Amino acid sequence: MDPSLNVGATSSDKKCMPSLSSLPPEIEEGNVEYKLKLVNPSPFRFEHLVTQMKWRLREGQGEAIYEIGVEDNGMLAGLLDEDLKASLETLNKMAEKLGASTTILRERLVDTGFESCRKACEVLVRKVPDNQQFIDLRLAVLGNADAGKSTLLGVLTQGEMDNGRGRARLNLFRHLHEIQSGRTSSISHEILGFDSKGQVINYSDSRTAEEICEQASKLITFIDLAGHQKYLKTTIFGLTGHSPDFAMLVVSANMGVVGTTKEHLGLAMALQVPVFVVVSKIDLCPPAIVERTVTYLERILKGPGCNKVTLRIHNVDDAMTAATHLNSGRICPIFTVSSVTGQQLDLLKNFLNVLPPIHNSKEQEGLTQESPEFQIDEIFNVPHVGSVVGGTLLRGTITEEDDLLVGPSEDGEFFPVKVNSIHRNRSACRIIRAAQAGTLGVGDYDRSVLRKGMVLLGRNTKAQACLSFEADVYVLFHCTSIAPRFQTTVHVGNVCQTAVMESIDKASVQTNEKARVTFRFIKNPEYLREGARLLFREGRTKGIGQVIKIHPFNNPDR
Repeated sequence: MDPSLNVGATSSDKKCMPSLSSLPPEIEEGNVEYKLKLVNPSPFRFEHLVTQMKWRLREGQGEAIYEIGVEDNGMLAGLLDEDLKASLETLNKMAEKLGASTTILRERLVDTGFESCRKACEVLVRKVPDNQQFIDLRLAVLGNADAGKSTLLGVLTQGEMDNGRGRARLNLFRHLHEIQSGRTSSISHEILGFDSKGQVINYSDSRTAEEICEQASKLITFIDLAGHQKYLKTTIFGLTGHSPDFAMLVVSANMGVVGTTKEHLGLAMALQVPVFVVVSKIDLCPPAIVERTVTYLERILKGPGCNKVTLRIHNVDDAMTAATHLNSGRICPIFTVSSVTGQQLDLLKNFLNVLPPIHNSKEQEGLTQESPEFQIDEIFNVPHVGSVVGGTLLRGTITEEDDLLVGPSEDGEFFPVKVNSIHRNRSACRIIRAAQAGTLGVGDYDRSVLRKGMVLLGRNTKAQACLSFEADVYVLFHCTSIAPRFQTTVHVGNVCQTAVMESIDKASVQTNEKARVTFRFIKNPEYLREGARLLFREGRTKGIGQVIKIHPFNNPDR
């Protein structure tokens, strides 16, 4: 177990926490920097420190964590109040020179064996990159029906507590039948902003989405997914097509782990999306029932299928530790909250504020340099604008007036299209970059030709559709054995189509077995990339895999 997870707990309203003996040793890469002290540096040393901060901010895509009073090997030495104050002043000057802001996340008391009180301090440095309006994270919300997912998002984004009868969720529903039934059946997006000091910016005080985007330096986009079993296809499409950075699994304290909860957790694990758990409705049941639900969750998460280190969040110190380690994929924080009383919601907000981007700067820069590839998830027809496509840009950049290719059509063709306008988070912009979601106006392009699952590619891309492909698959569950000619629904990114297993490299494949399989789509060709993650399902049958080889589609009618 990571030594940095052994956190002592005190009351949640205190920022000054008992100390750990040490932190993990400092690493060269990443956005975390250890400094023993920063007292009166020389001008040359100061310039070096500013350059170092610039590097850490770049690694964290606009966010860096500074541990003051900590040696490079992770040992907490601590500082006297006078030295700590001087070090923080130097850190503020460094941040000011780069146009960044600083926020003290927590202080730790360091037991040195002497009477003098020494402290170590953790500081968040935030600067929105020059080529971005804000730091952007996408978070998928999973869980069984009636777990309180939409209500929790309503409370977070609207800034008002629920009345216990679902009032907070009404603004999130997109259809009349959702309001009438109280169940989400479609994919909806909601935003929560944080300013440079970590203060929440949401729809309270009659703010619009545009105002939230203008004032926020960090934006969390929640992807609210359906919990009911009959909408599982929509939920899987939200996980594969919308490419979330993290997943929040909501579990009702009074009902426990029921319905689709395990299934949703398994999907997130199969797609390698880092997960954290929020136990809601703790105001409805006594502490013993909440404890029983959390204990059962811990047993599942620590089991062989997940193999996670669970961390119950009781105070700000726990929340900070969980946020900085979530990217490792090893730990799974567990929050217990109430959307009616607001109990421990502040800890969840603190956690979301510090949550780091999932891609480092090198990966992000590499994706941005590639040719554009935009996955189409939704299609609209807007009066006086024409056809509009919504989705996620996986790689490259797209600007207004760009000439792109859209496809593949039913006969595997790609057609030229021009981008007339771009919107992100309900406000107009001029450009979108890799890993960002948005909507693109493509003018009077015939909407009947467009469909979900298509892609927009750069004009110079050698676009090639495929009707069949090979994949290495792993069967998670099947009641008997799978043989050639088995039909299943295949999800690859924004592609969702029924396919036939034409051939398998063995006679049959059963639960917990691997195989090389050739799939063939039964309706129309799709655009796939080698290396893409794959998920297939049919009834209770489920499996995962990776696309290994594409068989280019040749239209016999040409």
